Amino acid sequence: MEYIGYLAAFCTTFAFFPQAIMAIRTKDVKSISLTMYSILCFGISMWLVYGILKADWPLILANLITLLPSLTILYLKVASVVKKK
Repeated sequence: MEYIGYLAAFCTTFAFFPQAIMAIRTKDVKSISLTMYSILCFGISMWLVYGILKADWPLILANLITLLPSLTILYLKVASVVKKK
């Protein structure tokens, strides 16, 4: 049954990579919500901590990997907001 967790983790984790790649290539993040990505990154971080505390490898791996593109997008968004000021 754990394979279902790994499959779900794979799908939801790698869904962020196309957006991150596009944001890196185009530097266009104007349509991305800073509030939404801030809350999302915080939530992913909390899921990671929860997974670590429970020693739940599907949660740990999925959220660790998901943080990479999510934080990249958040960084690009924050940088674009700061640049406008």
